[in-house]
Amino acid sequence: MAQHRNVLLIVTDQWRGDSLGCVGHPAALTPNLDALAREGVTFRTHFGQSAPCGPARASLLTGLYVMNHRVVANGVPLDDRHATLAREVKRAGIDPALIGYTTTTADPRRVGMSDPGQREIGDVMDGWRIVAHFDEVEYRNYLSWVAGQGFALPDRPEDIWCPTEGPPGPTARPSRIPADLSDTAWSAEHAVSFLRSTRPNRPWLLHLGFYRPHPPFAAPAPWHDAVPGQNVPPALRGALEQEAEQHPVMAHFLATQKRSTFFERGEGLVTPLTEQDIRLTRRSYYGMIAEIDHHLGAVFAELRRTGQWDNTLIIFTSDHGEQLGDHHLLGKLGWFDQSYHLPLIIRDPDGVHGRMVDAPTEAVDLMPTMLDWLGLPVPRACDGVSLAPFLAGETPVDWRDAVHFEFDLRGGWPHAGVPPLGMALDKAGLCVTRTADWKYVHFASLPPILYDRRTDPGEMRNVAADPAYAGLLVQAAQRTLSWRLNHADRTLTHLCTTPDGLVDRLAG
Repeated sequence: MAQHRNVLLIVTDQWRGDSLGCVGHPAALTPNLDALAREGVTFRTHFGQSAPCGPARASLLTGLYVMNHRVVANGVPLDDRHATLAREVKRAGIDPALIGYTTTTADPRRVGMSDPGQREIGDVMDGWRIVAHFDEVEYRNYLSWVAGQGFALPDRPEDIWCPTEGPPGPTARPSRIPADLSDTAWSAEHAVSFLRSTRPNRPWLLHLGFYRPHPPFAAPAPWHDAVPGQNVPPALRGALEQEAEQHPVMAHFLATQKRSTFFERGEGLVTPLTEQDIRLTRRSYYGMIAEIDHHLGAVFAELRRTGQWDNTLIIFTSDHGEQLGDHHLLGKLGWFDQSYHLPLIIRDPDGVHGRMVDAPTEAVDLMPTMLDWLGLPVPRACDGVSLAPFLAGETPVDWRDAVHFEFDLRGGWPHAGVPPLGMALDKAGLCVTRTADWKYVHFASLPPILYDRRTDPGEMRNVAADPAYAGLLVQAAQRTLSWRLNHADRTLTHLCTTPDGLVDRLAG
């Protein structure tokens, strides 16, 4: 094995945690990821810390819960004081390279209020060396590459994601862009090029981002029909009225979600979509997943060809999930598992092979895991814990039995509006504690939600107001308060002055 260690961090966008062949999903055609799982560890109860991209990726790349980094929505700046993955590895002489995006708005106290990046959904987090930036709004770099391949872009370039035939919306037709010019192909091509040009004995950490299976829900041929229609499961949802009655915020979501967010040139609301519409949407979604897996095969092959397979830690995950019609919703929002349950496969070349872990893990654990594997110190502020014991075949005896995530209803880019339902700007947040048996959702200014997951795993009945669950409600609220107390910013709290000077209370 080479003397140095590398890390390949693969971050997809909006990939649900159940959507892998190796965990038994009938519509997930993921042979390359399944093969990776056979050589590594699959974490089946892995959750992100927030949605959408900005908050989720801030937690992934700082190791902090949203309550500490406070990127509560797309377009909200990241405080420059926080340690980040890129800065930590760069300080240690490791090249932090990036393909894709981090959806980061820079601290205006560092760059100024007029910095051009303040007019975007998000720039690249400070510290990364940009190999290829995927601009999430105008897709400038990607579209320039497409045009450079000789493809004639339409007057409205985003129309490449409209179906080749028929009206916009859920479709059985492919998108207009050829598969070899898709944004998935763009990411993979840059990754292969990077691996071919790495310098001997210069360690690297590559953030390899894929824009899919993020909307628009349209896959290029042949991926649009790669998944047999009969393999696509129906959506999990109750009657529309029943779902709306769960909570005022749920009623708001159902009344306001627009198809244009999910289908290029889509019109109308999401809720009137039929079961067939949802099946078509899901088939496109799994087609995009199959496309990513295909290209990851080429990336893994290049790692092997260049002799870097046996000294590279490979992590495959996503920023957040996707409702995909469950509970009559599309996108990522609220408190349901579908928006926060993520895939996670980690292949340590020196670790165990083929292990499936059901212990709850979180996105904040990934930065400590990578730093630990590289032999670097983990910042005291990190809320996550290294997953190294699991990679070695062990299970820590004091491991957590719950996951936590947060969502903010104030919204973000491109509309810096006000929260719904009369909520004040700083009282629009919610936080979730989820165990195997129950889920508790605490709102800053609205009634809570409680699910008994033992009898209601699909989370269809909010029992917070049921007297029979009063004891569990109190227990869940107390646990959530304790979680927030235990994870309040602790950057310097281990230090204390004494007559003999500053003491580190964690020092052995």
